[in-house]
Amino acid sequence: MKLLLDTHTLLWTMNNNPRLSRSAGTAIETLTNDVFVSVVNVWEAATKYRSGKLPEAARLVSDPSSVFAQLRFVSLPVYVEHARLGGSMPHPHKDPFDRMLAAQALIEGLTLVSKDGVFDSMLVTRLW
Repeated sequence: MKLLLDTHTLLWTMNNNPRLSRSAGTAIETLTNDVFVSVVNVWEAATKYRSGKLPEAARLVSDPSSVFAQLRFVSLPVYVEHARLGGSMPHPHKDPFDRMLAAQALIEGLTLVSKDGVFDSMLVTRLW
């Protein structure tokens, strides 16, 4: 299975937060699954960390490459196709981070690991 983590899922995995669902944790820990984290996750975490809303993102913001390597996660860049779809998808959800993650999941054929049910109406395959 190929997974893409939502930002809260990445942070909860990093910090061993009990809010991570059992099925999400198992899928992330399964060595045969490929786990992707988007540069969008870092952008969102840095934005919210800077504003004081996400203090638990300090380690991710200070050294994302080390965090990804330690957790065996693969960095997913934003491509032109992702930006086009994320900006143009006909969905009322306005959060640019969520829209970009949805676009990446759709284009790359990834299952989005998120507690956020808004992705279901965006036609994204979601695991929680």
